[in-house]
Amino acid sequence: MTPRLPRLAFLLASIFITENATAQDVITLWPGGTPGAKGTEPADVPTLTVYKPADGKNKGAAIVVCPGGGYGGLAAHENQPIAEWYASKGLTAFVLKYRLGPRYRHPAMINDANRAIRTVRSKAGEYGFDPKKIGIIGFSAGGHLASTAGTHYDAGKPDATDPIEKLSSRPDFMVLMYPVIAMATPYGHSGSKRNLLGDNPPEELVKSLSNETQVTKDTPPAFIVHTFEDVVVPPENALLFTMAMSKAGVPCELHMFEKGRHGLGLGMGDPAFSEWPGLCEIWLKQRGFLPK
Repeated sequence: MTPRLPRLAFLLASIFITENATAQDVITLWPGGTPGAKGTEPADVPTLTVYKPADGKNKGAAIVVCPGGGYGGLAAHENQPIAEWYASKGLTAFVLKYRLGPRYRHPAMINDANRAIRTVRSKAGEYGFDPKKIGIIGFSAGGHLASTAGTHYDAGKPDATDPIEKLSSRPDFMVLMYPVIAMATPYGHSGSKRNLLGDNPPEELVKSLSNETQVTKDTPPAFIVHTFEDVVVPPENALLFTMAMSKAGVPCELHMFEKGRHGLGLGMGDPAFSEWPGLCEIWLKQRGFLPK
């Protein structure tokens, strides 16, 4: 979600990010036309923007970046800066521009995320990473999308005419940043729920997207970050998901910081929360997604 910054400061931050973009490629997820699209405007066309490691720095892994924004926007500080940090550590980063509510509802968003992972997997040879080392990171509502990708995936469609659709949509790891998770509990975020599912969604649909209920032994490992001071997306979201991962026997690392408001991205100068990228790098090395 967009942090509660003054509008001018946020606008200036967005301008700075745009003017200093270092992306190399933009990939349209469905070059022949997006299934279920309501038009052909940019908002109707999901894409991946690629940030490659510097020459000689590629460590052979990749990550899909899902910015937050309540399923109604895409926060600038949770896309390019995140991708550039991962690229600096040797991962090829792909920022996902996914479809948003209220123009779109579920399953457009998870369709975009699943297609993004398949597309990234199809690009492993081109960009020089291992197709079995592809992760996904999401912030706030983007964290819900990332956790949905990690619990609502398939192994590919063998009879598909599109070769990309034959590939698995399962991420190999998840990084969940102050994520919306527990849609069917009092801890869920009402704005994200409304943009994703509309005003009166069926109870069973809400429960199926309350992703702490969807964890199995095959769910990919997760690195989770939250704060106890988060009043926008309560920390119970991360705690419930962590408990579900523990019950299923899936590797999971949780960092629950005492201080810090919602939407801090890379840290925004917060001395404690700013440590999460380094902790994530250590975790990726321990899990074998980066060389030690």
